[in-house]
Amino acid sequence: MKALRNFINNVKPQFEKGGKFEKFRSTFGAFETFLFVPDTTNQNGVHVRDAVDLKRTMSVVILALIPSLLFGMYNVGYQHFHMLGQTDVTFVETFLFGFLKVLPIVIVSYVVGLGIEFITAQIRGHEVNEGFLVSGMIIPLVMPADAPLWMVAVSTAFAVIFGKEVFGGTGMNIWNPALVARAFFFFAYPSKISGDQVWIADKIDSYSGATPLALANAGDTTTYCICDCVSGFIPGSIGETSVIAIAIGAFVLLLTGVASWKTMLSVFVGGALMGLLFNQFGSEANHMAQLPWYHHLAIGGFCFGAVFMATDPVTSARTELGKYIYGFLIGAMAIIIRVLNPGYPEGMMLSILLLNTFAPLIDYCIVQANISKRKNRVKIKS
Repeated sequence: MKALRNFINNVKPQFEKGGKFEKFRSTFGAFETFLFVPDTTNQNGVHVRDAVDLKRTMSVVILALIPSLLFGMYNVGYQHFHMLGQTDVTFVETFLFGFLKVLPIVIVSYVVGLGIEFITAQIRGHEVNEGFLVSGMIIPLVMPADAPLWMVAVSTAFAVIFGKEVFGGTGMNIWNPALVARAFFFFAYPSKISGDQVWIADKIDSYSGATPLALANAGDTTTYCICDCVSGFIPGSIGETSVIAIAIGAFVLLLTGVASWKTMLSVFVGGALMGLLFNQFGSEANHMAQLPWYHHLAIGGFCFGAVFMATDPVTSARTELGKYIYGFLIGAMAIIIRVLNPGYPEGMMLSILLLNTFAPLIDYCIVQANISKRKNRVKIKS
């Protein structure tokens, strides 16, 4: 590492102001900070100095996503061979099949997203931020296993350009970029993500491969029991099926303090209470209203959204009380969408995007209420 550090120090003057490759200063800086912790610090006294910088935070989130990624790769292979009725396939063969299916999606996500990030940084003359390192990992995990690569590329490009860069880049975006990519994919190519045929890689025509959400919407809650949904051996998006793998990631995020337990817990409470309400008072509405509340939490993208997307510090509420309100409304709205909109049984994606929009308003109302409360404590002398 010392030799690499010396090499970078030797070529660095060529990329600084006045150097031969000054135009590529942002690109060089991105690679340097990727390899080594930057030695620059804030100079203004108003900043709080902390050893946990953006790079370390993003690294923790990626580490928390690894269990979902690895299980997703295995499950892609498992669903494929299970569909074919092949029970003698080894663990390595199963994982390798899924690995070869998922890896190209991950590569496309990072190449397209980081490529746009680098170009944008060069045009603006800014540093390349590490924010997309997480988005680039989440985007493949919320995609179907058989998603065409060019569609993933277009969705990623749309998310980075219109969901992030137009607002000023990392830390300035209103909506979660990964969810913007998923939303664009869903509405631009509905036949490739809303149908059953894409959830299993290389699916034969005679096999439906319907997800638990699709089956529940049709009134079938017996094909996949709650244990199947918790373990994750079910059709679905690459990284959203296993509650256990997601729970491991949640433990990492909460242990390191990267994610807010208030937001995370409130999402599950909101979803559970709304599910209970539909079970008690709206069970005759449709099959989704009859689905037990705990089943709602275990299927679809509910757990993944609650852990990795609702807790995004940039797009979520930042006040302490606001986190409770924000999370509760996400969980409740997700179940409402599932039950009252049978044509779209997922709900979690639209719920988070909707509350991303209203998160600043929630914080504003909380702050103004605190200001008014403190003003009332002070006696103004006439």
